[in-house]
Amino acid sequence: MPIAVDIDVMLAKRKMSVGELADRVGITPANLAVLKNGRAKAVRFSTLAALCEVLECQPGDLLRWENQDVADG
Repeated sequence: MPIAVDIDVMLAKRKMSVGELADRVGITPANLAVLKNGRAKAVRFSTLAALCEVLECQPGDLLRWENQDVADG
């Protein structure tokens, strides 16, 4: 998938656990794990906004596009 998810990076920078983030955002730890591991097919803007608010970051700090041609080769 050409979209990479960097939630782990922001969690480490903020010294926050997955459980704490899930609780503060209002989603289950299981749903956060699906998003965090890049297995989500979609993310609601409201969830993205809540993640950014709690982690005090921008959407681009959590999501980035990777060129598949470069990533594969």
